[in-house]
Amino acid sequence: MMPSARFADLEGASVLITGGGSGIGAALTEGFTRQGAKVAFIDIADAPSITLADRVEKELGRRPLYLKTDLRDVEALRAAAARAADAHGDVTVLVNNAAWDERHEVEDVTVEFWDNNLSINLRPHFFTAQAVVSGMKRAGGGSIINFTSTSYLINHPDMPAYTAAKAGILGLTKGLAGKLGPDRIRVNAVAPGWVITERQQERWVTEQALAAHVAKQCIRDVMRPDDMVGTVLFLASDASRMLTAQMLIVDGGFL
Repeated sequence: MMPSARFADLEGASVLITGGGSGIGAALTEGFTRQGAKVAFIDIADAPSITLADRVEKELGRRPLYLKTDLRDVEALRAAAARAADAHGDVTVLVNNAAWDERHEVEDVTVEFWDNNLSINLRPHFFTAQAVVSGMKRAGGGSIINFTSTSYLINHPDMPAYTAAKAGILGLTKGLAGKLGPDRIRVNAVAPGWVITERQQERWVTEQALAAHVAKQCIRDVMRPDDMVGTVLFLASDASRMLTAQMLIVDGGFL
């Protein structure tokens, strides 16, 4: 369920979301649009992205801008950020959400696999931020929200390249926060627990594994993409204007 809270300063804000066509990203695209923001989102998958844009436009009367982009192509990523700014004005809220959580065995990882993993899970977070920083400075400030994961905090055994990238996101977040703070650009990270997206449901969720995980949460509800929206809206808004260089864990109290 989408949060009912309204953040007046987000109305009309130019928002860019990576991986915004499905899963948590789709919930964020809808959530910011419901706040009255002008939303552009980057994704590589046409079908879910177009379906999302159509549905949001039908329900809310405002269409988020879908920018088909391969995040591994830095020049294409920069071009997409420029298109978002051209359409909606300087981006003042950036949500780096896109990720690829493919499971892998240590013995099977090649240099190519490792580099490809980081080119999706870590590198774009920096270069998307780089692409919007000048506009945020012109606007007098902004908010960058980087999605990491609790997977690296719980010693997840099945995806070391992914957990390495997710740990790196926290270091990047703190470094950018220190550098950009004097320009009133806040940089924070969000670490979700096990959020049951369609991809998770199709590939890895079993009834037994999910029940065991939820039993270890303080709040024993299955987490859905909508559960991430309120935290991100708060971090994007002026309600958190003195909050930067932090990681907020949203995992139902698993940790």
